[in-house]
Amino acid sequence: MFLPLTMNQFRLVVTTLTGMYATSRILENHNFVQHGSTSLFVHCRNVAFMSLKIARTFKVKVDEKSLVRGALLHDYYLYDWHDRKVCPSWHGFKHPYIALNNASKTYDLTPVEIDIISRHMFPLTPIPPKTKEGWIVSIADKLCSLYETFKRNEYHIKHRKLLLQRVKA
Repeated sequence: MFLPLTMNQFRLVVTTLTGMYATSRILENHNFVQHGSTSLFVHCRNVAFMSLKIARTFKVKVDEKSLVRGALLHDYYLYDWHDRKVCPSWHGFKHPYIALNNASKTYDLTPVEIDIISRHMFPLTPIPPKTKEGWIVSIADKLCSLYETFKRNEYHIKHRKLLLQRVKA
């Protein structure tokens, strides 16, 4: 369906992410579940990979560095949205601005990265992306979210095996 990443695109995601380990709190995203059993860290990495695949497949010329950084930081809100004690009300509407605020404290963001982070929740948030990179990350985010929510992940496979063992017994 989508063209695979080039080796240079794969390296771009890995080196960008690795560079963020020492300069941000991005590793904390391993502690938060995003969709299904997928961590927020893995979700953001998936969105970066998918965004590059979409751009490559549809031959859209993009600023790949900003596309990747924006995708990796699009959900940089640093809390568990399932925990009502720490999650602000209306998380879906507010988290892009929380993520932008957090990212802006750590990085000098490009206008493209700001667009990606602040507008990736369109159409839930009413203002659409201005940039093609923003549109691509918004679409990639929805595709990854659907897959992560409904995929037959490790937890579901293990649970299914347990159920089948009980039925056979």
